[in-house]
Amino acid sequence: MRTNTVGYWKDKSEKLLKKYDNLTDKDLRFNLGKEKEMIETVGFKLGKSMKKLVSIIITL
Repeated sequence: MRTNTVGYWKDKSEKLLKKYDNLTDKDLRFNLGKEKEMIETVGFKLGKSMKKLVSIIITL
């Protein structure tokens, strides 16, 4: 399961990096159990709510 999650996130994070120039690899680093904090940080940098950011990630 973890391998699938990491592979899924790697794909999504690469797309986010291409779409949003102000994001870094560090911003999108996947740490199991810290997903909410990462989404909040990325949402803040992009000026998006958590709900909106999750929606963006799903549609990538």
